[in-house]
Amino acid sequence: MVVANLAIRGSKVLEELFSTKKPVIGVIHLLPLPGSARWDGHMEPVCLRAEQEAAALATGGVNGIIVENFFDAPFVKNRVDTATACAMTLAIKRISAICDLPIGVNVLRNDGFSALAIAAACGAQFIRINILTGAMLTDQGIIEGEAHELHRYRRQLLAHKNVKIFADVMVKHASPLSPNADIKLMAKDTVARGLADAIIISGTGTGSAPDMTDLEKVREALPDTPILIGSGTSNENAAQLLSIADGVIVASSLKRQGILENPVDVERVRTLVNSVRKLDAKPA
Repeated sequence: MVVANLAIRGSKVLEELFSTKKPVIGVIHLLPLPGSARWDGHMEPVCLRAEQEAAALATGGVNGIIVENFFDAPFVKNRVDTATACAMTLAIKRISAICDLPIGVNVLRNDGFSALAIAAACGAQFIRINILTGAMLTDQGIIEGEAHELHRYRRQLLAHKNVKIFADVMVKHASPLSPNADIKLMAKDTVARGLADAIIISGTGTGSAPDMTDLEKVREALPDTPILIGSGTSNENAAQLLSIADGVIVASSLKRQGILENPVDVERVRTLVNSVRKLDAKPA
């Protein structure tokens, strides 16, 4: 399957947003927030760690940052508590005060409405939604996409002019309801019928890389759509993944000792970014 140069076509949206052809988007996993099971009643440590990780990511050279309420697990199925949304807004405002990189919002498990509201309030440039169209079986139960309502709300906020929607296809930690689900068709529906601005392909779980055959199928089906890798990118496999995809969203491999619960390690960030920049500099 000839796919090596197709990634170039889908990169325009990402290039305009991140000022590079193959962006590295670093993830900030917020400590437990109000409304979650592990919230300890103290917001300042959450903001301080978020600021420290933003500084490490920016110093290491990432092209953008996405902020997640990752340590709020177990997650609610759809809408998060109002206090959670307020806390994420505060943390992102603190991050944006020290960092001028493009910022995204992912409200887990699948609260695109709060993500849009937070983005509109903070001036963030994109959101990630795990399930935009169709339905998936997750550890929260069956989650259905709400593409129509989400786009209507984005327009209501006037955020359609500024906030992009990045949507997962066959998101990690989830399974399609049909055993014969076709990732190509699901990807095409996410773009053509769900109107995603970019799509995200991940492995089966946090830190696992996507199946290369699946990635090739999606690229073949959507040669002009921006494709991001949503999990499992490392210094060792970045070249292979970016021979097809347009960019990467990275968390686990950027943490100290590669341990998910640890803070971001600036040297790990710098190493990965330098590897991707070498790829970006190569002629097509």
